[in-house]
Amino acid sequence: MYLYIKALHIIFVVTWFAGLFYIVRLFVYHTEAQSAEEPRRSILQEQYKIMMKRLWFGITWPSAVLTLIFGPWMVIMLGGIPGWLWVKLAFVLGLYIYHFILHGIFKGLMKDQFRYTSTQLRIWNEVATIFLVAIVFLVVLKSLLSLAWALVGLTAFTLVLLIAIRVYKKIRTRSEK
Repeated sequence: MYLYIKALHIIFVVTWFAGLFYIVRLFVYHTEAQSAEEPRRSILQEQYKIMMKRLWFGITWPSAVLTLIFGPWMVIMLGGIPGWLWVKLAFVLGLYIYHFILHGIFKGLMKDQFRYTSTQLRIWNEVATIFLVAIVFLVVLKSLLSLAWALVGLTAFTLVLLIAIRVYKKIRTRSEK
């Protein structure tokens, strides 16, 4: 039975992350459509709202809830929590906080409240990647010492992502001129 629960947990973690990655891309596109001329702007923004709503409530939220059901179910079946799992759970808590922050951004965009630029949203998009890398390393390595090395790599990875975002923005700015 444990392996079935584990398989379901992994499936819903994957679909949850897919939703988290894609929803922020839709936020970016919705925000960038703000600079389009009418009627293109209204058409794009209405379409993005439909896509965001379907993704958020049809895939992302249900996957987050089912992940939260199957994860603890596995822990109960294990009969205890090893040290590395406590650290993983801290990252998972951070991921749920990120999810709730995205929910706030989603609600604002559905009301045409643009609080973030497309560049800021691109940075938000990478937060899920950072959580994914940290959690996968913890699950696979199951070692806090290996986690230390993974965190060094994660920090380097984060810096590379931030630099890549800046370079991409400069390239886009030049090509738009």
